[in-house]
This record gives sequence, structure tokens and C-alpha cells, in this order.
Amino acid sequence: MSRLDRRDASGSEPPLFVFDAGYDPVKLQQDLEGCHAQILVRLHSTRAFYADPLTLKRRSVGRPFAHGKKFDLKDPSSWHEPSVEYSSETAGYGKVRVRAWSGLHPKTRRAGERYGSESAAVVKGTVVLVEVERLPRGERRRRPKKLWLWWNGAGEPDLGLLWKSYVRRFDIEHGVKLLKGTLGWTTPRVRNPEQADLWTWLILAAYTQLRLARGVVADCRLPWERPLPIQKLTPTRVLRNFVSLLPTLGTPAAAPKPCGRSPGRPKGSLSGRAKRYPAVKKAA
Repeated sequence: MSRLDRRDASGSEPPLFVFDAGYDPVKLQQDLEGCHAQILVRLHSTRAFYADPLTLKRRSVGRPFAHGKKFDLKDPSSWHEPSVEYSSETAGYGKVRVRAWSGLHPKTRRAGERYGSESAAVVKGTVVLVEVERLPRGERRRRPKKLWLWWNGAGEPDLGLLWKSYVRRFDIEHGVKLLKGTLGWTTPRVRNPEQADLWTWLILAAYTQLRLARGVVADCRLPWERPLPIQKLTPTRVLRNFVSLLPTLGTPAAAPKPCGRSPGRPKGSLSGRAKRYPAVKKAA
């Protein structure tokens, strides 16, 4: 998730939610209708969209057209002039070109099963195409592919921010994976939300320490890993050699007590029963 670096009429920054290609953009847009939010969803390159039917010549007889000119993602000849275009030069991706076509909508099938409506829903949005000159170091052997995105929000899209937000999504996923698997974010079984919030702040503090210690620890890499400069050391590599800093940093904790039999709870103390919370069940 990311936030757009701009403000709307209400003066607050509308959040930008980024989703992978497994999510239905029509369903997301319908569920978030009226919310102060924007969505950015990756699209499969085999999809097709349609313009407003008013762009076609009206029939003399029969029902009017439900869809306008076809916009096929895999057929460049069907692309009309973009509504907005953006280009820039970056160090990792080279020349970046972003184009957007607004006012497009997909065909919706099985409307009753998918969206709970009797008729097919017409949901308009903006189709965004991201093209890069090359991939970053480590992936340059692969040929860059076209990246198709679906955006919906108030006003005009900030194309310079949209493509960077989607690329940033991969960093967020790997960061959450590190917090869960290495630092044990979801390991303890806490009893109340206050304990979960406190544990989350402790995990974030530990992650911050790993980032700050990047320049004072040696790179402890595995035999198959490549050497990295200090400014690019990952938190996992810093964690391997972080124990060497503990003797010099010290600890605010008191000295440990001698081992032995614990006296247990004081006589007459009652801890009470643990608070119970209702189980969360998913709908069928």
C-alpha cells in the first residue's frame, strides 16, 4: 500500500491500494465505491476493454450499442491516442514510458454470481501501460514485458507515482516476509489486541536497529551469495553478524537472577480467566 503525494478537495491525501493480477478490478471498484481511496490493479495482457458506446454510430433499428470501440491489450492497432502520457529516465530501468487511457470498461459476465446484480455492470476506469527500457541489475537477462494496470480514483492519475508504487509493492511484500519469518512477527499467540500492538512495535524497533546497524557490521554472506556494498546490505545479512555489537552496546535490562526453583505466584493472588473473543468466520 502507498499514498499519493497530492491532496483532493477535502484536503486529505487519498490512499492508494495496490493489488496483484489475481484480484477483480470491477469487484474492488464496486466495493470501494464512495470510499476515500484509489485502487491500482495489475491486469493480464490477454484482456480487452471497450470505450463509451456513444463513440459509435447509432443504429437505425434495434437496440443501441452496449459497448464502444474495442481496446485489446495484445493488439496495438486497437489502441487510440492516450489521455495522459509520462516519460522519465531512471538509473535502474532506463527510459520509462507510461501511457493511460481513461473512460474504458470491461465486459462483465455472470453478474449475478460475481457482483450480485441482475444486469451486467458497466464500471469505467483507466487502463495504464508501463514500458521500461531494461530491468534492474540481477534481472537484465530477462526481456522486459509490458505492464498493464487498472486505476480508479478521483481526478487525473499521477503516472509518475503509479508505476513507482507498483514496483514498491514487491519491496513491501519482502519486508513483511522478513518480519514474519525471521523476526517472528506472527509467532507469539497473544490474548488481546493491546499485546499484539505492543509486539508489532517491538518488531518494528528491531527492524529499525537492523537498518541502522548496516554500516557498522561486517557482511556475513553465505558461500553462494554475492558481495554487496554497505549501503545495500539486506536486514537478513546484518542479522547474522548483529550479535557482535551486543558486547559493545550493552543492555538496559537488570542483571539476571540466579537460577533455581521459582517461588511462583504470591499466596492469595488471582489472575482471573482470560478474555474470550468471538471467532471470525468467513462467509460461504
